[in-house]
Amino acid sequence: MRRGLNLADTINIRAMAANVMAPLLRQHGSLNTHLPSALQHCPPQDRALLQQLCYGSMREFFRLQALAACLLKKPFRSEDMDLQALLLIGLWQLRSSRIPAHAALHETVEATLVLNKPWATKLFNAVLRRYQREHKTLEQQLANDPCFTWNHPQWFISKLSHNWPEHWQDILAANDEQAPLTLRTNTRRQSRQQALERLETAGIEATATPFSEVGLTLAQAMDVEAIPGFSEGDLSVQDEAAQLAATLLATEPEQRVLDACAAPGGKLCHLLEATPRLQDVVAVELEPARAQRITDNLQRLGLELECKVLTADASSSDWWDGQPFDRILIDAPCSGTGVIRRHPDIKWLRQGEDVNALAQVQLNILTNLWQMLSPGGRLVYATCSVFSQENERIIGRFLKQHADARHQPIDADWGEERPFGRQLFPQIGGHDGFYYAVLSKVTDG
Repeated sequence: MRRGLNLADTINIRAMAANVMAPLLRQHGSLNTHLPSALQHCPPQDRALLQQLCYGSMREFFRLQALAACLLKKPFRSEDMDLQALLLIGLWQLRSSRIPAHAALHETVEATLVLNKPWATKLFNAVLRRYQREHKTLEQQLANDPCFTWNHPQWFISKLSHNWPEHWQDILAANDEQAPLTLRTNTRRQSRQQALERLETAGIEATATPFSEVGLTLAQAMDVEAIPGFSEGDLSVQDEAAQLAATLLATEPEQRVLDACAAPGGKLCHLLEATPRLQDVVAVELEPARAQRITDNLQRLGLELECKVLTADASSSDWWDGQPFDRILIDAPCSGTGVIRRHPDIKWLRQGEDVNALAQVQLNILTNLWQMLSPGGRLVYATCSVFSQENERIIGRFLKQHADARHQPIDADWGEERPFGRQLFPQIGGHDGFYYAVLSKVTDG
């Protein structure tokens, strides 16, 4: 019998991917928390493959899970979630990748040895070869399973179809597509047209975004460090929907501005780029590691002296100095259901009951920060969710509780007008799913 190997003996990218995904299958962490460390320990030439295996398998998760259940006589034990992850990775390669089948099968079977589970070698060889032979029959058997058909959990399908009976199928389809790479032009340094011409000179195809006046989308994703001007701060990665926040906030020089729940800082940096000479800008973020990301982004753009970053709770006021803000942006913590194509593990990690808890957090933050807005001030409430429970219904509840709050309709050609605010749905080749509402504080309460 061959002795079991481990990662100290050899590098197998499928085994590394399985170790990244195994905690997720136990509902621990996310790709964002587990993948970066694995990438650091991965040979540079294999990092793209590692990321592709993890994101591809999580993107097709519910279809792959259904196929795995058909192929296995009994499910893996909880201590063998690395094997469950490895099986999903193997199936994804055979079903959806351009990796030659013989290479995918060989490397996946070998990964069982690297994971120190040689007893699974014959099982994986048999199961994956059976999928090769019977894949059409297996998928026909699953045709009536909505989780397989739509590649989302049942609670999500039901809630989405209830919220958006005319749009839910398009939203689910968009969720399963890779998002484009969209950039924001730093207009302190160059115009969007200048940025487009600079990219064209470098042989990089890009187009102007239809709704954001500073956005541009690349025809092909690429390493951002290779984009002319990126390292100098001339461009930043930001989805078009997120770029709309700065315009809605409508900041003016000498105003005092608060960006709550500000990490990673994209909207914050945008509003600083768009409005020089603000009197005072405060960014609040609860988690220290995420607050550091804000600082890193500010430093990359040379904006660190124009903003104060506080590690604090936006639902509390113990950090507030008592001076009101003229503008407040609340990028509220949410289900992330509008950005699933960028974070495909959300489909598995998020549970239906999470939305109820998040809605309460969102209302608490909005209520707390309202006291900090000056009379005549403007507040923009934003989420990257497609569920009305986190969006227009929050605004409706809040308005009933605050006589000094006025809803300001958004006059725009993007998204769908709602009773309160506007809802954007994820678009294939276009922007993410997002929600915005604008409130003003009247002086006669």
